Amino acid sequence: MADIKKIATRDSYGNALAELGMAHDDIVVLDADLAGATKTAVFKKACPDRFIDCGIAEGNMMGVAAGLATCGKVPFASSFAMFAAGRAFEQVRNSIGYPHLNVKIGASHAGISVGEDGATHQCNEDIAIMRTIPGMVIVNPADDVEARAAVKAAYEYEGPMYLRFGRLAIPVFNDENTYKFELGKGIKLREGKDVTIVATGLCVNESLEAAKILEAAGIDAEIINIHTIKPLDEEVILASAKKTGCVVTVEEHSVIGGLGSAVCDVLSEKAPTRTLKIGIMDTFGESGPAAELIKKYGIDSESIAAKTKSFLGK
Repeated sequence: MADIKKIATRDSYGNALAELGMAHDDIVVLDADLAGATKTAVFKKACPDRFIDCGIAEGNMMGVAAGLATCGKVPFASSFAMFAAGRAFEQVRNSIGYPHLNVKIGASHAGISVGEDGATHQCNEDIAIMRTIPGMVIVNPADDVEARAAVKAAYEYEGPMYLRFGRLAIPVFNDENTYKFELGKGIKLREGKDVTIVATGLCVNESLEAAKILEAAGIDAEIINIHTIKPLDEEVILASAKKTGCVVTVEEHSVIGGLGSAVCDVLSEKAPTRTLKIGIMDTFGESGPAAELIKKYGIDSESIAAKTKSFLGK
Protein backbone atom coordinates (compact mmCIF):
# COMPACT_ATOMS: atom_id res chain seq x y z
CA MET A 1 0.00 0.00 0.00
CA ALA A 2 1.34 3.44 -0.96
CA ASP A 3 2.10 5.84 1.86
CA ILE A 4 -0.57 8.44 2.52
CA LYS A 5 0.64 11.91 1.65
CA LYS A 6 0.77 14.23 4.66
CA ILE A 7 0.95 18.02 4.48
CA ALA A 8 0.53 20.65 7.19
CA THR A 9 -2.25 23.11 6.37
CA ARG A 10 0.11 25.98 7.24
CA ASP A 11 2.15 24.87 4.21
CA SER A 12 -1.04 24.89 2.15
CA TYR A 13 -1.64 28.47 3.28
CA GLY A 14 1.75 29.70 2.15
CA ASN A 15 1.57 27.90 -1.19
CA ALA A 16 -1.95 29.15 -1.92
CA LEU A 17 -0.98 32.73 -1.07
CA ALA A 18 1.97 32.63 -3.45
CA GLU A 19 -0.20 31.26 -6.25
CA LEU A 20 -2.88 33.89 -5.66
CA GLY A 21 -0.32 36.65 -5.36
CA MET A 22 1.10 35.88 -8.78
CA ALA A 23 -2.40 36.14 -10.26
CA HIS A 24 -3.81 39.10 -8.32
CA ASP A 25 -1.83 42.26 -7.61
CA ASP A 26 -4.26 43.55 -4.97
CA ILE A 27 -3.20 40.88 -2.45
CA VAL A 28 -0.92 42.06 0.36
CA VAL A 29 0.41 39.65 3.00
CA LEU A 30 1.35 40.80 6.48
CA ASP A 31 3.17 38.79 9.12
CA ALA A 32 4.22 39.36 12.72
CA ASP A 33 7.81 38.14 12.50
CA LEU A 34 6.80 34.50 11.96
CA ALA A 35 6.99 34.14 8.18
CA GLY A 36 9.08 30.98 8.39
CA ALA A 37 6.56 29.29 10.68
CA THR A 38 3.33 30.58 9.13
CA LYS A 39 4.81 29.85 5.69
CA THR A 40 4.05 33.32 4.38
CA ALA A 41 7.74 33.39 3.44
CA VAL A 42 6.64 31.50 0.33
CA PHE A 43 4.57 34.51 -0.68
CA LYS A 44 7.39 36.87 0.27
CA LYS A 45 9.71 35.09 -2.15
CA ALA A 46 7.13 35.25 -4.95
CA CYS A 47 5.88 38.79 -4.33
CA PRO A 48 8.42 40.61 -2.13
CA ASP A 49 7.01 44.08 -2.84
CA ARG A 50 3.63 43.08 -1.37
CA PHE A 51 4.86 41.46 1.82
CA ILE A 52 5.00 43.46 5.06
CA ASP A 53 6.70 42.19 8.21
CA CYS A 54 5.05 44.12 11.02
CA GLY A 55 7.31 42.68 13.69
CA ILE A 56 6.13 41.26 16.98
CA ALA A 57 3.19 43.68 17.13
CA GLU A 58 0.06 41.73 16.22
CA GLY A 59 -2.40 44.44 17.24
CA ASN A 60 -0.64 46.97 15.05
CA MET A 61 -0.59 44.44 12.19
CA MET A 62 -4.38 44.14 12.34
CA GLY A 63 -4.65 47.92 12.20
CA VAL A 64 -2.36 48.07 9.17
CA ALA A 65 -4.44 45.33 7.50
CA ALA A 66 -7.62 47.30 8.19
CA GLY A 67 -6.08 50.40 6.62
CA LEU A 68 -5.01 48.48 3.52
CA ALA A 69 -8.54 47.09 3.16
CA THR A 70 -9.98 50.61 3.11
CA CYS A 71 -7.67 51.35 0.17
CA GLY A 72 -8.97 48.48 -1.94
CA LYS A 73 -6.28 45.95 -1.11
CA VAL A 74 -7.00 42.38 0.05
CA PRO A 75 -4.76 41.89 3.10
CA PHE A 76 -3.97 38.52 4.65
CA ALA A 77 -2.74 39.15 8.21
CA SER A 78 -0.80 36.16 9.49
CA SER A 79 0.39 34.92 12.87
CA PHE A 80 -0.06 32.07 15.32
CA ALA A 81 -3.67 31.54 16.38
CA MET A 82 -2.79 32.40 19.97
CA PHE A 83 -1.67 35.85 18.90
CA ALA A 84 -4.05 36.51 16.00
CA ALA A 85 -7.19 35.63 17.96
CA GLY A 86 -5.89 36.22 21.48
CA ARG A 87 -3.40 39.05 21.70
CA ALA A 88 -4.94 41.08 18.85
CA PHE A 89 -8.60 40.49 19.73
CA GLU A 90 -9.41 44.13 20.43
CA GLN A 91 -8.03 45.30 17.10
CA VAL A 92 -9.68 42.44 15.21
CA ARG A 93 -13.01 43.28 16.83
CA ASN A 94 -12.91 47.07 16.59
CA SER A 95 -10.76 47.74 13.51
CA ILE A 96 -11.81 44.81 11.31
CA GLY A 97 -15.07 43.31 12.59
CA TYR A 98 -16.96 46.48 13.53
CA PRO A 99 -16.47 48.22 10.13
CA HIS A 100 -16.77 44.82 8.40
CA LEU A 101 -13.57 45.25 6.43
CA ASN A 102 -12.21 42.87 3.81
CA VAL A 103 -9.38 41.47 5.93
CA LYS A 104 -8.38 37.80 6.00
CA ILE A 105 -6.72 36.50 9.15
CA GLY A 106 -4.45 33.52 8.56
CA ALA A 107 -3.96 31.85 11.94
CA SER A 108 -1.48 28.99 12.06
CA HIS A 109 -0.32 26.72 14.89
CA ALA A 110 -3.84 26.23 16.23
CA GLY A 111 -4.88 23.45 18.58
CA ILE A 112 -3.18 20.77 20.66
CA SER A 113 -1.18 19.52 17.65
CA VAL A 114 1.21 22.45 18.06
CA GLY A 115 2.96 19.85 20.21
CA GLU A 116 6.20 20.71 21.95
CA ASP A 117 5.48 24.46 22.01
CA GLY A 118 3.17 23.70 24.93
CA ALA A 119 0.07 25.16 26.53
CA THR A 120 0.93 28.83 25.97
CA HIS A 121 0.96 28.33 22.19
CA GLN A 122 -1.70 25.60 21.85
CA CYS A 123 -4.67 27.85 21.15
CA ASN A 124 -7.78 25.78 21.81
CA GLU A 125 -10.00 28.82 22.28
CA ASP A 126 -9.67 30.76 19.02
CA ILE A 127 -12.84 29.53 17.30
CA ALA A 128 -14.90 30.42 20.35
CA ILE A 129 -13.33 33.89 20.48
CA MET A 130 -13.84 34.60 16.77
CA ARG A 131 -17.43 33.26 16.78
CA THR A 132 -18.44 36.14 19.03
CA ILE A 133 -17.46 38.81 16.50
CA PRO A 134 -20.50 39.75 14.40
CA GLY A 135 -20.04 38.99 10.71
CA MET A 136 -16.76 37.09 11.13
CA VAL A 137 -16.56 34.04 8.88
CA ILE A 138 -14.58 31.11 10.36
CA VAL A 139 -12.98 28.39 8.24
CA ASN A 140 -11.06 25.39 9.57
CA PRO A 141 -9.88 23.17 6.68
CA ALA A 142 -9.30 19.45 7.06
CA ASP A 143 -6.40 18.82 4.66
CA ASP A 144 -4.12 20.38 2.06
CA VAL A 145 -6.65 20.29 -0.77
CA GLU A 146 -9.33 21.91 1.33
CA ALA A 147 -6.95 24.48 2.83
CA ARG A 148 -5.72 25.72 -0.53
CA ALA A 149 -9.29 25.93 -1.81
CA ALA A 150 -10.30 27.83 1.33
CA VAL A 151 -7.59 30.46 0.83
CA LYS A 152 -8.79 31.05 -2.73
CA ALA A 153 -12.39 31.30 -1.50
CA ALA A 154 -11.24 33.79 1.12
CA TYR A 155 -9.81 36.04 -1.56
CA GLU A 156 -13.08 35.91 -3.50
CA TYR A 157 -15.23 36.61 -0.42
CA GLU A 158 -15.86 40.23 0.52
CA GLY A 159 -15.61 40.66 4.28
CA PRO A 160 -13.62 39.58 7.34
CA MET A 161 -12.57 35.95 7.60
CA TYR A 162 -10.62 33.87 10.10
CA LEU A 163 -8.72 30.94 8.58
CA ARG A 164 -7.37 28.30 10.96
CA PHE A 165 -4.29 26.27 10.04
CA GLY A 166 -2.20 23.63 11.80
CA ARG A 167 1.48 22.92 12.37
CA LEU A 168 1.25 19.12 12.10
CA ALA A 169 1.46 17.35 8.74
CA ILE A 170 -1.86 15.53 8.33
CA PRO A 171 -3.22 13.06 5.74
CA VAL A 172 -4.52 14.43 2.45
CA PHE A 173 -7.77 12.56 1.85
CA ASN A 174 -9.58 14.87 -0.58
CA ASP A 175 -9.12 14.39 -4.32
CA GLU A 176 -8.00 17.66 -5.87
CA ASN A 177 -9.60 16.71 -9.18
CA THR A 178 -13.08 16.27 -7.74
CA TYR A 179 -13.08 18.41 -4.59
CA LYS A 180 -15.32 21.48 -4.54
CA PHE A 181 -15.16 24.06 -1.76
CA GLU A 182 -18.32 26.00 -0.99
CA LEU A 183 -18.16 28.56 1.77
CA GLY A 184 -20.75 27.79 4.44
CA LYS A 185 -21.53 24.31 3.12
CA GLY A 186 -20.78 21.11 5.02
CA ILE A 187 -19.70 17.98 3.17
CA LYS A 188 -21.18 14.55 3.84
CA LEU A 189 -18.23 12.20 3.47
CA ARG A 190 -19.94 8.99 4.54
CA GLU A 191 -23.56 7.88 4.70
CA GLY A 192 -24.74 6.23 7.90
CA LYS A 193 -27.86 5.49 9.90
CA ASP A 194 -26.82 4.92 13.53
CA VAL A 195 -24.98 8.10 14.53
CA THR A 196 -23.92 11.41 12.99
CA ILE A 197 -20.30 12.44 13.54
CA VAL A 198 -19.70 16.11 12.75
CA ALA A 199 -16.02 17.00 12.58
CA THR A 200 -13.71 19.84 11.59
CA GLY A 201 -10.01 20.29 10.88
CA LEU A 202 -7.64 17.38 11.47
CA CYS A 203 -10.44 15.57 13.31
CA VAL A 204 -12.25 14.94 10.01
CA ASN A 205 -9.78 12.29 8.88
CA GLU A 206 -9.63 10.87 12.42
CA SER A 207 -13.44 10.58 12.33
CA LEU A 208 -13.33 8.79 8.98
CA GLU A 209 -10.91 6.28 10.49
CA ALA A 210 -13.11 6.01 13.58
CA ALA A 211 -16.05 5.14 11.31
CA LYS A 212 -14.12 2.08 10.10
CA ILE A 213 -13.61 0.94 13.69
CA LEU A 214 -17.28 1.52 14.46
CA GLU A 215 -18.33 -0.38 11.34
CA ALA A 216 -16.43 -3.41 12.59
CA ALA A 217 -18.50 -3.12 15.78
CA GLY A 218 -21.75 -3.00 13.82
CA ILE A 219 -22.27 0.77 14.08
CA ASP A 220 -23.00 2.69 10.88
CA ALA A 221 -21.69 6.25 11.31
CA GLU A 222 -22.48 9.18 9.06
CA ILE A 223 -19.52 11.58 8.74
CA ILE A 224 -19.93 15.28 8.02
CA ASN A 225 -17.02 17.64 7.41
CA ILE A 226 -17.75 21.17 8.61
CA HIS A 227 -14.97 23.35 7.22
CA THR A 228 -16.98 26.55 7.69
CA ILE A 229 -17.95 26.85 11.33
CA LYS A 230 -19.50 30.27 10.87
CA PRO A 231 -21.84 30.55 9.07
CA LEU A 232 -22.74 26.96 9.94
CA ASP A 233 -24.46 24.67 7.44
CA GLU A 234 -27.56 24.03 9.52
CA GLU A 235 -29.35 22.14 6.77
CA VAL A 236 -26.87 19.26 6.48
CA ILE A 237 -26.61 18.90 10.27
CA LEU A 238 -30.36 18.96 10.91
CA ALA A 239 -31.11 16.48 8.13
CA SER A 240 -28.52 14.03 9.43
CA ALA A 241 -29.53 14.45 13.08
CA LYS A 242 -33.17 13.72 12.24
CA LYS A 243 -32.08 10.59 10.37
CA THR A 244 -29.74 9.09 12.97
CA GLY A 245 -31.22 10.50 16.18
CA CYS A 246 -27.86 11.17 17.86
CA VAL A 247 -24.91 13.41 17.12
CA VAL A 248 -21.22 13.42 18.06
CA THR A 249 -19.08 16.50 17.37
CA VAL A 250 -15.29 16.25 17.14
CA GLU A 251 -12.82 19.13 17.14
CA GLU A 252 -9.23 20.02 17.98
CA HIS A 253 -10.53 22.88 20.11
CA SER A 254 -12.15 23.40 23.47
CA VAL A 255 -15.58 21.79 23.79
CA ILE A 256 -16.66 25.21 25.06
CA GLY A 257 -17.62 27.64 22.31
CA GLY A 258 -16.35 25.81 19.23
CA LEU A 259 -17.92 23.50 16.65
CA GLY A 260 -19.72 21.44 19.30
CA SER A 261 -21.32 24.50 20.81
CA ALA A 262 -22.34 25.82 17.39
CA VAL A 263 -23.97 22.48 16.52
CA CYS A 264 -25.72 22.29 19.88
CA ASP A 265 -27.07 25.82 19.42
CA VAL A 266 -28.76 24.74 16.20
CA LEU A 267 -30.01 21.38 17.45
CA SER A 268 -31.44 22.72 20.71
CA GLU A 269 -33.47 25.29 18.82
CA LYS A 270 -34.59 23.36 15.75
CA ALA A 271 -34.25 19.60 16.38
CA PRO A 272 -33.42 18.59 19.98
CA THR A 273 -31.03 15.65 19.68
CA ARG A 274 -28.78 13.71 22.06
CA THR A 275 -25.30 15.10 21.47
CA LEU A 276 -21.78 14.27 22.65
CA LYS A 277 -19.01 16.85 22.28
CA ILE A 278 -15.51 15.43 21.80
CA GLY A 279 -12.63 17.88 21.98
CA ILE A 280 -10.30 19.48 24.49
CA MET A 281 -12.10 19.49 27.81
CA ASP A 282 -11.95 22.44 30.22
CA THR A 283 -8.18 22.21 30.49
CA PHE A 284 -4.93 23.58 29.10
CA GLY A 285 -2.63 21.48 26.94
CA GLU A 286 0.97 20.50 27.63
CA SER A 287 4.26 20.06 25.83
CA GLY A 288 4.78 16.79 23.97
CA PRO A 289 4.83 15.10 20.56
CA ALA A 290 1.71 16.10 18.60
CA ALA A 291 0.57 12.54 17.85
CA GLU A 292 0.81 11.58 21.53
CA LEU A 293 -1.09 14.68 22.61
CA ILE A 294 -3.87 14.00 20.10
CA LYS A 295 -4.23 10.53 21.61
CA LYS A 296 -3.93 11.67 25.24
CA TYR A 297 -6.58 14.35 24.81
CA GLY A 298 -8.91 11.88 23.11
CA ILE A 299 -9.34 13.17 19.57
CA ASP A 300 -7.63 10.31 17.71
CA SER A 301 -9.65 7.74 15.76
CA GLU A 302 -9.56 5.04 18.45
CA SER A 303 -10.68 7.45 21.16
CA ILE A 304 -13.45 8.85 18.96
CA ALA A 305 -14.72 5.34 18.24
CA ALA A 306 -14.57 4.31 21.92
CA LYS A 307 -16.37 7.45 23.11
CA THR A 308 -19.01 7.06 20.42
CA LYS A 309 -19.65 3.43 21.34
CA SER A 310 -19.98 4.40 25.00
CA PHE A 311 -22.34 7.24 24.07
CA LEU A 312 -24.51 4.80 22.14
CA GLY A 313 -24.42 2.30 25.00
CA LYS A 314 -22.59 -0.33 22.98
